[in-house]
Amino acid sequence: MSVPAVPHDATAPPGQPKKAAAAAWIGSALEYYDFFIYGSAAALIFPEVFFDASDPATATLLSLATFGVAYAARPVGAFFLGHFGDRLGRKKIMVFTLILMGVSTFLIGCLPTRAQVGGAAPVLLVLCRVLQGISAAGEQASASSMSLEHAPPDRRGFFTSFTLSGTQGGQLIATLVFIPVAALPEEQLLSWGWRLPFWLSIAVAVVGYLIRRRLAETPAFAQQAAVRGVARLPLAVLLREHWADVLRVVAGALVASVSTIFTVWALAYATSDAVGMSRSSMLWVGALANVVALGAIPLWAMLSDRIGRRPVYLIGAVGSAVTMFLYLWAISTGSYPLILVLGTVAFGVVYSAANGVWPSFYGEMFSTRVRLSGMAIGTQIGFAVAGFAVTFAAEIAGPDGTDWSSVALFTAALCVPPVIAALSARETHRVPTELLGERTDRPASQPETVSA
Repeated sequence: MSVPAVPHDATAPPGQPKKAAAAAWIGSALEYYDFFIYGSAAALIFPEVFFDASDPATATLLSLATFGVAYAARPVGAFFLGHFGDRLGRKKIMVFTLILMGVSTFLIGCLPTRAQVGGAAPVLLVLCRVLQGISAAGEQASASSMSLEHAPPDRRGFFTSFTLSGTQGGQLIATLVFIPVAALPEEQLLSWGWRLPFWLSIAVAVVGYLIRRRLAETPAFAQQAAVRGVARLPLAVLLREHWADVLRVVAGALVASVSTIFTVWALAYATSDAVGMSRSSMLWVGALANVVALGAIPLWAMLSDRIGRRPVYLIGAVGSAVTMFLYLWAISTGSYPLILVLGTVAFGVVYSAANGVWPSFYGEMFSTRVRLSGMAIGTQIGFAVAGFAVTFAAEIAGPDGTDWSSVALFTAALCVPPVIAALSARETHRVPTELLGERTDRPASQPETVSA
């Protein structure tokens, strides 16, 4: 396969770093808008719409399991999308993932219910969820690679953080959309109201497509293709030269369990009969936390450009293990002011430290020719575990779903591997972009490459 050659000293056209950051933001916003409305619906709506409502506990467990299905599909999608992203470029994958996510989410809003088609309803739901997972497998890795490779070397943390700012923006938009929907009368909510947020995703997809189709390929990828050629088998190069970094990213990605527990299990727990919080009030907790995160993420990222990726990431991972105990304890008390404050601190401030810095931290571990594969495969294997953390939490919480302390301990345990991964990783915030992930002992020419 040939790739258009560019001069060795090619640089990004003026404004491309900002355009890349905007493209990363809108794609991540769509992805997490879709994922958040699915998570909210899985906790609040789908047990009654797609599963046997006569057994609420089992219906809720099965519904939350469908949330994890997308995470199981992610590693498979990561292998394919990572391969083509390192062969064909970042831009094409970014456009593909955006379209696939928008279409699959829209289709969920069109699905028939269990009352209409019986057991076929949850099967169709799972199929759409798998398509969402495949899309997500390449979205963040391609967007992070694109923004990192376009960014000025001394501001890579800041520009790549827009990928995760987009996730918070998407969750915020989804929350604001879901709040009035959740407040609908029960009959309207379960018949047509829940479909509206899924249908609205198509508008975000259109905006994102218009932004991404005008974006230039990164100078780093174009230069790599022109001078050294792209890898014929990126996975082979990745596993030979970066296997330890892939394991670090897998372990680091487990920190995403904090997000899934916060946005899905804690929501289901707080609105259960045991606690009795209203749906709308808990959705406002998520909304406020995401507003704070929108400001905290770029600030943490800018700090990482000054002091390094590792210390900022460690603040987020260790701090999240502690603050999850406090947040779930607050829910158990039923005190809404306490829930609001601790939820905002835990998710909006502390978790944002790890969340805002990982796109640059992980991306800088890999060289240009395998960066997308390395990020996609590593993160999606870790995220697969994080996705099913919700299902495990539902089991750990016991038959009545009230053992919050065991869930908090489980979440804290999942923060240990990210801490170990960060402590063992190299500090890369001052390494020039073209030297990221390079090994001095690697031969000058590689048989796996295809010249441009």
